Amino acid sequence: MKFVRTTLIILALLGASLTAQAQSDDEAVRATAMDYLEGTANGEPERIRRAFHPDAALYAVNDDGSLRRIPIGTYIGYFKPGEKRDRDGKIVAVDVVNDAANVKIEIVSGPWKFTDYLLLLKLNGEWKIINKSYTRVKQ
Repeated sequence: MKFVRTTLIILALLGASLTAQAQSDDEAVRATAMDYLEGTANGEPERIRRAFHPDAALYAVNDDGSLRRIPIGTYIGYFKPGEKRDRDGKIVAVDVVNDAANVKIEIVSGPWKFTDYLLLLKLNGEWKIINKSYTRVKQ
């Protein structure tokens, strides 16, 4: 009986530890996504840079159906310090498994509604966006 009780206690503690780590990773992924969202809305290029891996890129479909690729350095260059933008964004969904995550974001900017899909990896203990795919529709 003592063995069973000890085993159950160990399993409960292990489960609590894994749950705490999962919550911590979920929070860290959300914080990274918010660096992107708030950095782009408020003209904070350093927050955007902090959110993305230096090798990241953005992908979309051009009007002619071809692939559009924007290196992250080019994208960050679109944002000037203190230059606020008409962007109202929210996190719609977060999925974290081990060291990989996916975040869906919706942003309303003027007549457009953007849907962003962020892919993140936990690299050296930090969550970084390695890819952003997006689309937009007129509201």
